[in-house]
Amino acid sequence: MKFGIFIDLQLPRPWQDGDEARLFREAMEQVELADRLGIDYVWAQEHHFLEEYCHSSAPEVFLAACSQRTSRIRLAHGIIAMSPRFNHPARIVERLATLDLLSNGRVDWGTGESGSRMELEGFGVDFVDKRAMWEEALREAVKMMCMQPYPGYQGKYFSMPHRNIVPKPVQKPHPPLWAACSNRDSVQLAASLGMGALTFAFVNGDEAKFWVDTYYDTLFSNCTPIGQTINPNIAMLTGFFCHEDSDYALEAGQEGAQFFAYGLGHYWRDGVHVPGKTNLWHDFRQRPNTVTEKLERERKKAGMGGIGNPQQLTENFRALEAAGVDQLIFLQQCGNYSHEAICTSMKLFAETVLPEFREREVKRQKEKQEWISPHLEKIRQAIIPPDPMMPVPPVEAYPLIWNQHRDGQPQAAPDRRPGMTAFWQMQVGGNRSGKI
Repeated sequence: MKFGIFIDLQLPRPWQDGDEARLFREAMEQVELADRLGIDYVWAQEHHFLEEYCHSSAPEVFLAACSQRTSRIRLAHGIIAMSPRFNHPARIVERLATLDLLSNGRVDWGTGESGSRMELEGFGVDFVDKRAMWEEALREAVKMMCMQPYPGYQGKYFSMPHRNIVPKPVQKPHPPLWAACSNRDSVQLAASLGMGALTFAFVNGDEAKFWVDTYYDTLFSNCTPIGQTINPNIAMLTGFFCHEDSDYALEAGQEGAQFFAYGLGHYWRDGVHVPGKTNLWHDFRQRPNTVTEKLERERKKAGMGGIGNPQQLTENFRALEAAGVDQLIFLQQCGNYSHEAICTSMKLFAETVLPEFREREVKRQKEKQEWISPHLEKIRQAIIPPDPMMPVPPVEAYPLIWNQHRDGQPQAAPDRRPGMTAFWQMQVGGNRSGKI
């Protein structure tokens, strides 16, 4: 089983000058440490306007910085908001390919729809359209990355003419695809499209096995890949705090994990937010300690399988590994965890828990490939190769077009080269009517 860390960039109020700079600097140091310790992935998510809960609004910039300060850890988007209102598909492809080149092929392409009102309406996205936007943008973005040139597209949510999107990534035809999954339907959707599933925490190994079986049953029986490759993997988020003293680990770790869950509920389910005013951390600390809250906290212990002493973590992770979970992603920076405590926790995990799983991983991957290969051969036959564009029409520069249609009349000037002075005037001043 592989392991990753999750970059959420939580910053509870009150805020002081320099707090965000410190937060980003410390997150970079945690990624560097994870790379040295042998942790496999760093996942950086994209959210917007979610104060305190997530300040990771430009993960492509963060991961680009990580690419220059690490050597082996995979740099994963977890996730990119795929709606064209958030990110134009061509820009997504350009950024991903650039990051893949800078990192020498270490990128994973996690995708999602976003679901909070704060974000969707902030970018003018109708809630009922978000799934269709995700699928349309993803399908075309994959083509843009693979095709030379991309033939263009006239769609419901975005359109663009034929272009060759550059650069192209190191990983051919494109980095591994993942989908954010919050329920059974979305897990099945990820599997049906040949994508890895990024899920929230499971209660225990038995529940994990149910979701893993659901994923692979769908993958084997009903998969038409949306990309040009298949990524048969299921990864799971979990709270994380490792300490030799289990009581201290629970006391120190559970508050951060609960704040993550509280922020999720606030922005997605039942919160009333005043931008720039609501104090999420204060409201979290003041929440009533009702019976319902206690029951919900018991449920949230599903996300606390990574909180405890090394022996407890090892036992919990063995159950998830046996259930078929391919990767655990640690919520190592939540609430007010200190940077020093986070780094100490990661080091203890790497020294006492990780070696056992790393020792088994080569054998586990070999057994998985033997089990899954016959199914993958069948699924690959369902991959739809992109149709080449023939012929490719030329795209003339603006001055050539304007020269032909000066004063609304076609011109047949033998010398159609624009003068550089006139061209400069057009670029700076927008002059479309002057002589060329």
